[in-house]
Amino acid sequence: MALDGMVVANIAAELQETLLNARISKIAQPEADEILLTCKGAKGQARLLLCASASLPLIYLTASNKPSPVTAPAFCMLLRKHIGGGRITRIWQPGLERILHFEIEHYNEMGDLCHKDLILELMGKHSNLIFCEEDGTILDSIKHVSAQTSSVREVLPGRPYFIAQTQVKCDPLATSEEEFRQAVFSKPMKLSKALYSSYTGISPVMAEELCFRASLESDRSASTIPELEQIHLYHLFDLMMEDVRQRHFTPLMVSDAHGNPVEFSSLSLSMYQDLTVEYRDSISEILEQYYAKKSTVTRIRQKSSDLRHIAVTALDRCRKKYELQSRQMADTEKREQFKVYGELLHAYGYGIEPGAKQYEALNYYTNEMLMIPLDATLSAQENAQRYFTKYNKLKRTYEALTEQLKETRSEIEQLESICTFMDLALSEEDLVQVREELTDAGYIRRKYTGKKVKITSRPYHYVSSDGYDMYVGKNNYQNDELTFKIASGSDWWFHAKGAPGSHVIVKARGEELPDRTFEEAARLAAHYSKNRESEKVEIDYVEKKHVKKPNGAKPGFVVYYTNYSMMIGSDISGIRLAE
Repeated sequence: MALDGMVVANIAAELQETLLNARISKIAQPEADEILLTCKGAKGQARLLLCASASLPLIYLTASNKPSPVTAPAFCMLLRKHIGGGRITRIWQPGLERILHFEIEHYNEMGDLCHKDLILELMGKHSNLIFCEEDGTILDSIKHVSAQTSSVREVLPGRPYFIAQTQVKCDPLATSEEEFRQAVFSKPMKLSKALYSSYTGISPVMAEELCFRASLESDRSASTIPELEQIHLYHLFDLMMEDVRQRHFTPLMVSDAHGNPVEFSSLSLSMYQDLTVEYRDSISEILEQYYAKKSTVTRIRQKSSDLRHIAVTALDRCRKKYELQSRQMADTEKREQFKVYGELLHAYGYGIEPGAKQYEALNYYTNEMLMIPLDATLSAQENAQRYFTKYNKLKRTYEALTEQLKETRSEIEQLESICTFMDLALSEEDLVQVREELTDAGYIRRKYTGKKVKITSRPYHYVSSDGYDMYVGKNNYQNDELTFKIASGSDWWFHAKGAPGSHVIVKARGEELPDRTFEEAARLAAHYSKNRESEKVEIDYVEKKHVKKPNGAKPGFVVYYTNYSMMIGSDISGIRLAE
């Protein structure tokens, strides 16, 4: 979800409480489109991150610092020259636009008191950070926009600053019932789209939320809504805007069952009743946490893209090979029939007339009559030999394919598990052993640098509600280590049935495990498996002493013949991760 006008209003309110009348003690530009202001005020020191990234524009207060380049960029130097040591006198948002103004008071080189305006526009690919004189003349911007780039507005030094009006939208904070009904319900489009396309600062998510609160279908045409429902929707809309006007914000983040961030908001989102909702006092804390999780997932996806390409390419090749081998195996099903043909021709061939094209004989294996096709140009014995030759050829093919299919199936299972563990990886360290496994399997050529690969990733360590230690492997090597080095015979072993995923070990300490611990361990096995998105996952569990590793088996591959099973969900939100 992008920052909408209501989230920006929440940020403005928070910054007014924290940074108003604070002095700017340090200005840094860690990234090309990012400024970090360190301010000191009555409430102590605070850092403000302003980012005009096209893909991830944001603003929030943060406690963490960022390394800056040795030589400061020109825009950073300009800000230091003019507003270094300046005092923030006003922070405001025009209407419900995704724009924040910072009015800064400072002394110029002549000692005269001056005012500047630092403007952050949070508008997706059009995001920018613009530095202006008091009269609105642009001094500079973090991104220059020329007439060749935009026909609507130039953002260049010396040009006047104004808000580009590319769409005709109303101010939601100053609208009447009549204006609302005319703006929204006159449009022959989806109700949710009519809402966010008619009013500034209303995101698609908040439009969906309004429809949900009003018990209206969001994809219903706005022009078909009855009058009473129009009035009801307006009153809910007005109540929402009243919360914004009165600054009754409830910063929150919505996460799925796996802890992945889904949405954030400054107002309650009742439509996400089935997901986990976390509330915070600070919208900055929500934004920092949300984007940290999002950027972690994005970064891991980028870091694993080359490994994923190698694994997926090899997996596709193996599947095609398995399909071809399966078709060849189907062709060998007639081998026993050819053997019977040959044996029957040996037994009864003396009665076959020369030039016969078929012969009916009694099959002494089934005591039924069997019609045998013959080559009219060959004798009975030659036909028999021909069938024995076919039988022997298909028998050899069957024996070879049986082993090949087993190897290919094992290779497919290994690659599927590698892809699953790449999906589950949460850090770059988690990918090191995945790369090692691909290298050891021959999918990646090993580079001999003389340095040993450093492994810092360790299995997850959870503690059950009853105090039992539970360990979860992050890859096939860790699965083997947990099952055959860390676990003892009386410990319990869990794994998703018929799906690649983590081995889960529960240290039983020689005691009988409570039912709740069994369920929590099974949830971990479901969560860290390929089937984690399913509503219910079948989990096999057994004492570790019954789990064996066949000779020559791939990493992470085990067999067991006696086990228990249960169906369970993959939500692990209530299970404590050990420090």
